[in-house]
Amino acid sequence: MLPITVCMIAKNEDNHIEECLKRLRPCKFEIVVVDTGSVDRTVETARKYTDKVFHFDWCSDFSAARNYSISQASNDWVLSIDCDEYLENINLADIAYTLQDNQTCVGMIVRNNPYIIQGVRSIMSERIGRLFNRRYCHYEGTIHERVTTLDGKEPDSFSIPLTFYHEGYVSESDKRMRATRNLEMLLRDFNPEDPNPYIYFQLGQNYVSLNDLEKAAHYYKLGLALNSDPHYAFVQTMMETYGYCLIELAQYDLALKIALKAKEKYDIFANHADFVYLLGMIYMKKNMWDKAIEEFTKATTLSTYSRKGVNSYHAYYNIASIYEKTGDIDMAKAYYKKCGDYNNAVIRLGEL
Repeated sequence: MLPITVCMIAKNEDNHIEECLKRLRPCKFEIVVVDTGSVDRTVETARKYTDKVFHFDWCSDFSAARNYSISQASNDWVLSIDCDEYLENINLADIAYTLQDNQTCVGMIVRNNPYIIQGVRSIMSERIGRLFNRRYCHYEGTIHERVTTLDGKEPDSFSIPLTFYHEGYVSESDKRMRATRNLEMLLRDFNPEDPNPYIYFQLGQNYVSLNDLEKAAHYYKLGLALNSDPHYAFVQTMMETYGYCLIELAQYDLALKIALKAKEKYDIFANHADFVYLLGMIYMKKNMWDKAIEEFTKATTLSTYSRKGVNSYHAYYNIASIYEKTGDIDMAKAYYKKCGDYNNAVIRLGEL
């Protein structure tokens, strides 16, 4: 058994916690569940899988709750997860090996998130820091908490062979309620005298959830202006989501200007399929067909991506759409065929 404790905080997670814990059971991890005030069967369900179930009085501080859960662990190595994250793949032997040389670093898991693009359910993968040694790291931030070193610095990271599927589905009303709650907590953390790009990013994310794209774009702009390290996943996401906000706001010239500046300044963007696909979308909105095809084609050559399909069928579909718009039906058909069983492409092929 690996010297790792899985730590979770929960409140009214009856819809998720059983599946989460059931999938963890074969790994034989120690599991700590800290409940913050459930009125459903969350606690009862948790006790079927672990005897380490504790209560924490909610104080509107996610880091306080997570750090309390960490304090209840028997092991120094902690894997922090949420109840709606379900284990998909794990290599215990490789994880054990990586722990030896990364005592002060944070292990990055892969989390697969479902989302809707062009009316079709797809997957976005992200790497997030969740495995760490509590002698060197803890959580900071009242909302959208992050793992930092004990002195508040950004820790180095290492990849681990561990993948979770993030169920995370909530109704639109619940989504707005959560976003409103989170926004209030974020604004309490917000200090314009000491700007933090991660807070700006999360403010933008919450305004997207509230469908206020102008405010979202405003905060993304402020966050990117701080010139954070683009190797951080949240910085890449902030750049891409800012671009899509500007597209939705029909600010195509500004979107293109910002994207080209980012591409010129940071090589990492030019080698990330999601960003190249975004650039193709901007050119497409500006009716710059040749440039759009060039970027979508480049996206299909890149292996680094977060959103499934941006380097394959979504890119091919947009190329086909351009050829269809410009009257080259043979080329359109050829690229729709490249999309495989992507339903939108199958429909267009049938109609052509």
